[in-house]
Amino acid sequence: MLKKIKVNDVRLGMYIQEVCGSWMDHPFWKNSFKLAEDKDLNTLKNCGVDEVWIDTGLGLDVNAGVVTHSQNEEVLKVESELTKIEQAPQKTEALVSLQIELIAAKKLHTKAKEAVVSIFSDVRMGNALKLDATISLVNDINRSIIRNPSALISLSRLKTADSYTYLHSVSVCVLMIALGRQLGMKDDMLKQAGIAGLLHDIGKVFIPDEVQQAR
Repeated sequence: MLKKIKVNDVRLGMYIQEVCGSWMDHPFWKNSFKLAEDKDLNTLKNCGVDEVWIDTGLGLDVNAGVVTHSQNEEVLKVESELTKIEQAPQKTEALVSLQIELIAAKKLHTKAKEAVVSIFSDVRMGNALKLDATISLVNDINRSIIRNPSALISLSRLKTADSYTYLHSVSVCVLMIALGRQLGMKDDMLKQAGIAGLLHDIGKVFIPDEVQQAR
């Protein structure tokens, strides 16, 4: 769960999801990181930034205590924005903050991995490729990138050994759509680029596992 807290309440072991303010306002070269060293904690508390967003799913939560009125307001705001995203028409392209889109992007990232696993499994079994499902997934990824490209791009770095091929395919799809938007590609071309990224490793289904593991 994402929470906005005062810098004075930050402690070692927390996962800093976003430092509030411009990247020029703080000395850290990346916005998301786990706070593990005293020197980084001291730097954060003395750099002039007032608030940060933490992810309690990846690090420690704030000290147990009464939830403040301002914290309740932040939670309600996040839930309201997520509801708007989930209920918005497909063509809606409203920009949202990183902390809001990251929650939606995590759900999409999981859904995308499951979809790619299903696609690869169907092809391995000799079934026809379900392009409708693939196109729908690419469209969802495209809309997330429109709302805030940093969310899915940051998640695209997450890969585990047992699902590397599937998450790599999702990552390539995300990066191709993001790059295509930067290059000014139109919707049809973006869709083709996203599908190509999602399916670029489809040939691996015909390679024996022992050969892939021997790389």
